[in-house]
Amino acid sequence: MRHRLAAVLRWLALLVAAALFLLPFYLVLRNGLATREEITSPGWTFLPTELRWENFGALFTRTDVPFGRSLLNSAVVAVLQTAGELVVCSAAGYGLARIPHRHSGKVLGAVVATLLVPTSVTFVPSFVLVSSLGWISDLRGLVVPTLFSALNAVLFRQFFLDFPGDLEDAGRIDGLGRWGVFRRIVLPNSTGFLAAIAAITFIGSWNSFLWPLVIAQDAESWTVQVALSGLLTAQNPQPHLLFAAAAVSILPIVLLFAALQRYLVRGVTETGIDG
Repeated sequence: MRHRLAAVLRWLALLVAAALFLLPFYLVLRNGLATREEITSPGWTFLPTELRWENFGALFTRTDVPFGRSLLNSAVVAVLQTAGELVVCSAAGYGLARIPHRHSGKVLGAVVATLLVPTSVTFVPSFVLVSSLGWISDLRGLVVPTLFSALNAVLFRQFFLDFPGDLEDAGRIDGLGRWGVFRRIVLPNSTGFLAAIAAITFIGSWNSFLWPLVIAQDAESWTVQVALSGLLTAQNPQPHLLFAAAAVSILPIVLLFAALQRYLVRGVTETGIDG
């Protein structure tokens, strides 16, 4: 009886946790299929009286907020940033982990020290630099300053420290140099960790708001998060369209998380970081 009671309690706890987790998604989808009056009405119904799927189509016909263009911009920026960070940070992490040098510890300390600097301190200098290069409302201004992450470099270093050295030695015996070993042996055998870092980086880039808000001053260069704020601050706010836009904007993240969730857990455990 004790075992059955414990199993029932575990299932009840899981059901409550699942309901709490799914509640925001239900609210976003429910309000996205409702009218403005049903959202602001003091009465509440589980579902709208009529499911208005045309709300989603109306998002892509607005001229003041180019939502379709913002989705494309976010996808391009997220893909380029993710690919760039994987290349740069993996190379940096491998160098810190495997290339012996008397100043390796100092370089690692300098990289870790940048994590202690608040983003607000470097925000204005970064904007001034991007502005002086003429990258305002430009794809380069959104992507280039984000191509290196000190945290990802440290995580790659931690992962490569535990990488089997015998595989690298076998590559050197076959005549590969350090770059060849990294490209042909280390990276192909690190796909799980690469997928985990890629998923985390993509999600962070997709949800980024402050930097795109400052750099993307032209509506044609807005990302999806900036477009959502445009729907919220419009002269004639329409909450049903805002909720519909939120549902569309989180769909790629939900699909990505569902596809790569096992890599996310594996990536965290392989870094050796607790908590």
